[in-house]
Amino acid sequence: MLGEFWTTTSGKLADRFVAASLPAVVFWWGGLLAWVFGRWSVDGLNEFAGWLDRQPAMVQLAVLLAALLTFGASAIVVRRLTRPVLRLLAGYWPRRPRLLARLRASRVERVQRTSTTSSSRFQELMNLKDKGTATSEQLAELVDNDNRSRRLPAPHRRMPTRVGNILRAAESRPVDKYGLDAVHLWPHLWLLLPDTARQELSMARTALNSAVNSGIWGVLFLLFAPWTLWAIPTGLAVTVAAWWQWLPARAAVFADLVETAYDLYRGALYEQVRWPLPTNPKQERAQGRLLTTYLMRGLDDDRPSFGPQQASPYTES
Repeated sequence: MLGEFWTTTSGKLADRFVAASLPAVVFWWGGLLAWVFGRWSVDGLNEFAGWLDRQPAMVQLAVLLAALLTFGASAIVVRRLTRPVLRLLAGYWPRRPRLLARLRASRVERVQRTSTTSSSRFQELMNLKDKGTATSEQLAELVDNDNRSRRLPAPHRRMPTRVGNILRAAESRPVDKYGLDAVHLWPHLWLLLPDTARQELSMARTALNSAVNSGIWGVLFLLFAPWTLWAIPTGLAVTVAAWWQWLPARAAVFADLVETAYDLYRGALYEQVRWPLPTNPKQERAQGRLLTTYLMRGLDDDRPSFGPQQASPYTES
């Protein structure tokens, strides 16, 4: 996935810290409420507040700093978990134990069966549309079917989860259309994108990470269950909403932007390395594969011949 690149390009440090700390504050306040209603009472909390109010300023400052450190440290831990958790949610599961491997194979096979059924239905609906006999409901189903199929990569690249297929489709489509390896060439293209495109991509990636983090906080909230049972439905509700509702929608937005970046700005790659621009789609796929090899490993052939270097038309002044 493109996650390795995004760990260092997601915004300013202060903005990231604030954005990461706010969920931590909500989480720990929720934990405090669970503790109060599970073990203490409101009177006990008032007693603690009164005790803190009677302490010297240094003690109060130490308590405040401890709270801030707790918020910040937990936010950092969750942020560090974002990428590995996203990989798991995308279906990049370890090969051992074998149970996970069998589960992954079973899930991929299920995706394949669903895709086959969907393709057959798509052809039926297209035939009805071509004949002019399709109803409005069938036309709406045709659009939905087409949108779902667009979120699937080629059969040999399919993943066991919905989010994994959405992201893999976006990463593999530039290879299928242009011969360009989207993952390995992304840092090259990123440096050539205009500021507006980079901002949109960064915001979409931040929203994607936020959905992953929200689910992690929901799972962690289950740890407060020994104090109060309402922590269980609360944590599960947050996790389900984050990982089964928000995450696929935000992954789709990010995937569309990644694919669009290659659709609109791939010419900048050719121009900046002085590579001859392809003149037709068939030639572009061949040239794209060759350009990918050149940028990843280099070439020692005498073709193609480099042209004069030109300023990229996509760079904003």
